[in-house]
Amino acid sequence: MTRPVLFDLDGTLVDTPNAIVENFTATLAALGVPAVFPEEIRATIGLPLEKAFAQLIGASADAATVEAAVPCYQRLYREQIVPRAKSLLYPGVADGLAELRAAGLVLAIATSKHTASAEVLLTSAGIRDHFAMVVGADAVTEPKPAPETGLLIAAELGHPAGRAVMVGDTTHDISMAHNAGMRSVAVTYGIHSAAQLAAVKPTWTVADFPAAVAQILRAG
Repeated sequence: MTRPVLFDLDGTLVDTPNAIVENFTATLAALGVPAVFPEEIRATIGLPLEKAFAQLIGASADAATVEAAVPCYQRLYREQIVPRAKSLLYPGVADGLAELRAAGLVLAIATSKHTASAEVLLTSAGIRDHFAMVVGADAVTEPKPAPETGLLIAAELGHPAGRAVMVGDTTHDISMAHNAGMRSVAVTYGIHSAAQLAAVKPTWTVADFPAAVAQILRAG
């Protein structure tokens, strides 16, 4: 049954979206950038940090400000979110990952976070050992929704992309899967609504992580 299963991280495995909004808000304030609505911040989750800050700062988003925003955000993330990572795992994640590995599946992380930040979060959450690979936005030329992240993981693991399944909570995740020729499982408990996810036509849609595990095991 060996085949790859790729997972997004924030909003899929770890319940970090509210904390991420707080961190973006604090970062923008520290840089003297006018405040934005939480809904605007949530809409950027799933994008690489550089793109998210450029979008939020808007017309005044000069390169120096965006460049300063990323390390400021990452520092706050390490200080405020990483220590709580284990308590932020969505219900069923730890057991579900173990079940998938026991079934012979090869697991990987496909995230828009920087790879080092993802590694730290996974380790703090106690689930890093479940994953054969962790690939962040900084490891590719074109991150999600482009197919490069998924294709890189499939190639490194020695499987055709068509054998892989991508699990994620945003349209960026599902679109990456489509673009890479992968099947996809959309989870509706994260950033994007069920309606938003339906618009990009995931292979399957589920409401919780145990249901995602069951669907992956049925998929063959």
